Amino acid sequence: MGEQAQCWKCGASVGDLLLMPGRRVPREAECPQCRAQLHVCRACVFYATHVAKQCRETIAEEVKDKIRANFCDYFQYREDAYQPGDVDAAE
Repeated sequence: MGEQAQCWKCGASVGDLLLMPGRRVPREAECPQCRAQLHVCRACVFYATHVAKQCRETIAEEVKDKIRANFCDYFQYREDAYQPGDVDAAE
């Protein structure tokens, strides 16, 4: 974990912004290239479009806006958060 982590929106390297251990990222962190917020559901290991509320963490409170920074305590940044061609669908 770390150097390989990419911005969920543009794919830029954001590994130096992640806090260890546990793939934590400060809520106010932004991508240095596109300024996208990083503490968002779309970039979390628990994010999944095929489950209820799009979150596999069953006790987390629902977050409606999946591409805005939130206060979820279960958030863990996902190294493969960047999926080319997938951002337009989210917006």
